[in-house]
Amino acid sequence: MSRVSTGPKNEPTAAHALLTRLHEHGVDKVFGVVGREAASILFDEVEGIEFVLTRHEFTAGVAADVLARISGRPQACWATLGPGMTNLSTGIATSILDRSPVIALAAQSESHDIFPNDTHQCLDLVAIAKPMTKYAVELERPSEITDLVDSAVSAAMTEPVGPSFISLPVDLLGSSEGITLGNNPPARTPAKPTGTVDADWKSAADEAVELLRGAKHPVLAVGAAAIRSGAVDAIRALAERLNIPVITTYIAKGILPHEHELNYGAVTGYMDGILGFPALETLFAPVDVVLTVGYDYAEDLRPSMWARGQEKKTVRISPTPNPIPRVYRPTVDVVTDVLAFVEYVDAATADLAAKDRHDIAPLRARIAEFLADPTEYEDGMRVHQVMDSMNEVMAEAAGPGRGTIVSDIGFFRHYGVLFARADQPFGFLTSAGCSSFGYGIPAAIGAQMARPGEPTFLIAGDGGFHSNSADLETIARLNLPIVTVVVNNDTNGLIELYQNLGHRRSHDPAVKFGSVDFVALAEANGVDATRATSREELLAALRKGAELGRPFLIEVPVNYDFTTGGFGALSI
Repeated sequence: MSRVSTGPKNEPTAAHALLTRLHEHGVDKVFGVVGREAASILFDEVEGIEFVLTRHEFTAGVAADVLARISGRPQACWATLGPGMTNLSTGIATSILDRSPVIALAAQSESHDIFPNDTHQCLDLVAIAKPMTKYAVELERPSEITDLVDSAVSAAMTEPVGPSFISLPVDLLGSSEGITLGNNPPARTPAKPTGTVDADWKSAADEAVELLRGAKHPVLAVGAAAIRSGAVDAIRALAERLNIPVITTYIAKGILPHEHELNYGAVTGYMDGILGFPALETLFAPVDVVLTVGYDYAEDLRPSMWARGQEKKTVRISPTPNPIPRVYRPTVDVVTDVLAFVEYVDAATADLAAKDRHDIAPLRARIAEFLADPTEYEDGMRVHQVMDSMNEVMAEAAGPGRGTIVSDIGFFRHYGVLFARADQPFGFLTSAGCSSFGYGIPAAIGAQMARPGEPTFLIAGDGGFHSNSADLETIARLNLPIVTVVVNNDTNGLIELYQNLGHRRSHDPAVKFGSVDFVALAEANGVDATRATSREELLAALRKGAELGRPFLIEVPVNYDFTTGGFGALSI
């Protein structure tokens, strides 16, 4: 039997049925890289679906992840068989750890030639995918493809949301056996993720209300499940009425606008060390009740971070049962839809007077001091100066409630968590759960596609950026107006920090790179670029990029002044 289709078919195939059902579930883009399964699928079989070709499958997975996260709808990515799938697997891991409803698809060897680890390019794709997906299956009969897509979407859109995977043998993908179009039942895509609801959740919510009534200094510690539930406006209304501060995880920044007086910021275990200031103590020591709203341990807000000062009562509100009682056993556990809980508490506390929120003025002053740093450093700008410049131009270019700042992975990312402007939910994007090098470019692609009328700024370190820089060409080909800032010290800075934390010294062969001319690299890929070595040059370059209407890259030489003190919160 041939590995290649013998010619075009006049009747619809499983490929038609696959793309039709994805489109009926609202998917209009498939990110990916195609292999020899191109003989069975062209991706023009269904009107309304665009194939977005990327240079690497990891880019495809992360772009789908971010588009799904922002849109709240399932999105799709594609890989060819064997190594295509293994390349895609880190994108799938990003989706499971960062909680996005991605439908991952990969071609597989012909159904009669699936002998994993023995056939050319044949691996057990379902076995690879299963540990990091909500649902993983291989197509066995072409007529069942619609049902498999429905099951994949249902699983992906169930809390905790995450990826589903379908393996597609290339002969079955091109088969017309049992395929009929136009008589399928309507596609049922949940308006928001389906969660678990305890039958007795209102009794637990009543306990939470009593804790809130008795609290002197409560806080809301908010995670991304609150955004997925549609609870942002309700949380803001409750916080404002009761004068309760809001603290967020990395990726829930923007629950309240950047300058809102109740926005006490996002928390990172690196903040004390970066600021040289007891930030966690200031945020949490006076607090007596912590309500973790949409809490997810994968978002890297650890219970040890809020365990400062006086003993606290805690309330966990989540659409999933508690998976981590060994590290977080709340005083009250409310398993229900986050929006339903917030609305219930709002009604139950209608008579409650506003709280006297605790003061964090010293922390805010320290942050303002950092951001206003006027020093001209001879060995390169500091990342806090870069972030301040990006915030200033983003505010000018986007206006209130708009714009997205994306961060790749590295030490600089924690400056973004602390300082980056986020005026809307997912207005700051990073990978809190998976945190893979190279996240920045595909995340920026997904963000710009999700918000085509708004500016997207990307900050990336030289190490992570160059690990996936081939997809600069994808940004250029698609003419996405992403402004990229590469902070370059020719070093894996975060790893150098860990070397010093563990050994009080660094070992250059494990962290130091040779120099790369990122301006020349960008231009070679069709992206305009420049280098900026001062605040004035960076501000001018950012403004040019924001107005250009096409991709633009700015290389900024930087250095870190880290010490080994202040990082105790990284302990688990």
